[in-house]
Amino acid sequence: MNFEQQYLYWIAGIILIFVSIRSFKDTNNPRRITTGIFWGIYGFIFLIGPWTYSLSMNIFNQTEEQAKEFIHIFIGFLVVGMGLLAGLGGVKLGKYPDISEENRQKSLTKNGNKIFIPALLIPIGTVLGVLLFKIEGLNQFVFGTNSNPTLITLFSMAVGSLSGLAIALVYTKEKPTQVIEETRRLLDSIGWAFILPQILATLGLLFTNAGVGDAIARLTETYLAVDNKFIAVVIYVLGMAILTMIMGNAFAAFPIVTAGVGIPILLIQHEGNPAIMAAIGMFSGYCGTLMTPMAANFNIVPAALLELKDKNLVIKTQIPTAVPLLIVNIFLMYFLMFKF
Repeated sequence: MNFEQQYLYWIAGIILIFVSIRSFKDTNNPRRITTGIFWGIYGFIFLIGPWTYSLSMNIFNQTEEQAKEFIHIFIGFLVVGMGLLAGLGGVKLGKYPDISEENRQKSLTKNGNKIFIPALLIPIGTVLGVLLFKIEGLNQFVFGTNSNPTLITLFSMAVGSLSGLAIALVYTKEKPTQVIEETRRLLDSIGWAFILPQILATLGLLFTNAGVGDAIARLTETYLAVDNKFIAVVIYVLGMAILTMIMGNAFAAFPIVTAGVGIPILLIQHEGNPAIMAAIGMFSGYCGTLMTPMAANFNIVPAALLELKDKNLVIKTQIPTAVPLLIVNIFLMYFLMFKF
């Protein structure tokens, strides 16, 4: 990981540490200690990254490989600890300094639809940054020789986010401390589901290394007529959706299904276009995301934040959209993948 990239993780870590400190001080939270520990551990993981290998090698006199193994185990224990805290009900809502209704209405009347500009600056800033930093001179001036697509994307997103934050403070005339309180309110409302995408993505890599993709390949080649292009496409698209529904994240399902069906059957056997396979395959996984409670941060948390009586109402509303999209993806992949 580039050193410059660490600054972006430090920002996230510092915010989480502030959230942790405020949680410890919130006497209205019945689980303020465990809530503070939960967010403190998460912030610590973001902050410690740049020094983990060097500290491990210098303090414990380890080789690079030994240091990597030690850090992976150490971070793993921290994540397990976070899981135990959340699973035992250690993350609870507290009391947060709120904006008065009068000030809220004044801000709404004064700013109108301009209040959406800070939120829109995040995607717009990210896209513009990625496009601008394709200019070689500008790229080298900002990043030197260490630039890569991931760093550029994260940097652009960070600039867009900070710009949106600054404009939001100007519009609302709120104190910067209110930002931390609103962050804490949102994080406590989401709770354990906030770290779910990273955990599920890691689970996908674990399944891939364990050979689940190879097992899927053997099963499909043995029991299904994958010599037929259409059947192979159907298996891949439905496999992405179904495994995403099981695992809760398309990023976790993608390496498994692609290793088991996409690469050996669609790409090698049928000579399909990998770019089209990847794009439509991920889109198919997202269709699965719309239909599963395992994608808690997308489907369960919004229901909780909106205080819906039916916690599955979001999923029920999305299914009529997800199923037709999945069918369309099958035909899109079949007609496009083998012709371009």
